[in-house]
Amino acid sequence: MGGRIVLTGATGFLGSHTLPVLEERYGKENVVGLSSRDYDLTSPGDVLRMFEERRPDVLVHFAAYVGGIGANASLPADFFYVNNLLTSLAFEHAAKRGIRKLVYPVGGCCYPHTAPSPIAEEQMWNGYPQAESAGYAMAKKVGLVAGASYREQHGLNSAIIVPGNMYGEHDNYSLADSHVIPATVRRMYEAERDGLPHVSMWGSGGARRDFVYAGDVAATIPFFIDGYDSPECINISTGTTTSIRELARTVADLVGYGGEIRWDATKPDGQMEKIFDTARMRRAGLECPTSLREGLRRTVRWFSDNYGSGRVRL
Repeated sequence: MGGRIVLTGATGFLGSHTLPVLEERYGKENVVGLSSRDYDLTSPGDVLRMFEERRPDVLVHFAAYVGGIGANASLPADFFYVNNLLTSLAFEHAAKRGIRKLVYPVGGCCYPHTAPSPIAEEQMWNGYPQAESAGYAMAKKVGLVAGASYREQHGLNSAIIVPGNMYGEHDNYSLADSHVIPATVRRMYEAERDGLPHVSMWGSGGARRDFVYAGDVAATIPFFIDGYDSPECINISTGTTTSIRELARTVADLVGYGGEIRWDATKPDGQMEKIFDTARMRRAGLECPTSLREGLRRTVRWFSDNYGSGRVRL
């Protein structure tokens, strides 16, 4: 389909993977990638200006305030407030503008902390999210309500996706607020570089997650622009199970670190098991084919090649 596609959060993690996918599919001349340097999308005036100046037919709205479990636990109000604004303003102005499609991701942390794995989309409203990330999760869940509400009242065609635990190149590797894979990659890489005898990891190592390579998620976005018209959200993940202990060993192997891995049980594990039901995704003809080891190999290579260059967010 024709028209101009605007991608917010284009210099962020998922946006960095998605921008080249969109440019290849629709042509660079038809795709506009935006970041917070272009507009403050928590400001009603800036959001209006963005729609007036960029005139999108499709908005892929990845702009978000994100962080790891530590940052979410210490700044819950910030995560709630900022993401509420980013969500509500985008849907309101997209509806007023009458755009053709809005693609919006919410996190797997939006599911109830009691949801049994594999977590199907129907479980979304069956309870409260994990306490440490509830501020962020509830703000992002506003997008689910917004999608249904603006579809009913204004006919806004939105597609809501729920990526699993994403990882890959261009992630945030700051130990203060990163997620488990980038934090693990950095710790192991620096421990190997510095010859450290051991590395300390948060939690027991027993938590189990469903990791998905960000490039695989990005590759599904054209489908949601052109081929999906439903108020139902869709999980985008692998449906496979990996323990944090297994993850740590794999990353250590890939960076060549042979020291001891110690587990600090005074730190939180988060939800002990979070695996996603991918049946709805597969019925739509989608897949996330990159194996965890291959995706980690690409991630470690990119991190190593760019460490200290300014491209890696440390």
